This record gives sequence, structure tokens and C-alpha cells, in this order.
Amino acid sequence: MEIQMHSIHFKADKKLLDFISDKLNKLEQFNQHVISAEVFLRLDKDREKENKITEIKLLVPGKELFAKRKCKSFEEAVDETIDALKKQIIKEKEKSQ
Repeated sequence: MEIQMHSIHFKADKKLLDFISDKLNKLEQFNQHVISAEVFLRLDKDREKENKITEIKLLVPGKELFAKRKCKSFEEAVDETIDALKKQIIKEKEKSQ
């Protein structure tokens, strides 16, 4: 799977990027035909407590899946976004069977 990551208005550290890659690669357990993933990490207004936004666009054959979450930390936002995508993958798999 090809993974593109974009951090908007800040520089993401290697630890965070590795964390995201590991989580995304685990999605292949549910659908081994994932073509690519595009991740957007964004900081919302600095004064808010939950200002870390993660958006992930997942490309699978014939479909584009998308999830977006806003949390206190990027790790938490990534976890929730990946969970949402996992549910979408499972739902798509059940539809096709």
C-alpha cells in the first residue's frame, strides 16, 4: 500500500508518522487490496482542547473510503479514524459477498 502523509501548518515528527504507517498497514488484514492511503494531519484553532484533526482517504478497488476525526492528540485521532475505516472496509466486504 502506498501511503502519503501531509501535515498542515506544522512538522510531524518521525514517531507520529511511523505510528500512522503501522496502523494503516494493519488495515490490510481486513482488505488486502488496499491501493493507497492519503493522510492529512491538521491543527485547528490553537485555543481549543480538541484541536488535532486527522483525515484519511483510503483507495480500494472500485471505492474510495474516507474518515475524519478531531481529538486531543493525533494518536487518538488516528486510532478513531482507523477504527472508522475498518468498519467501512468490513461493511463493504459484507456487501460484496
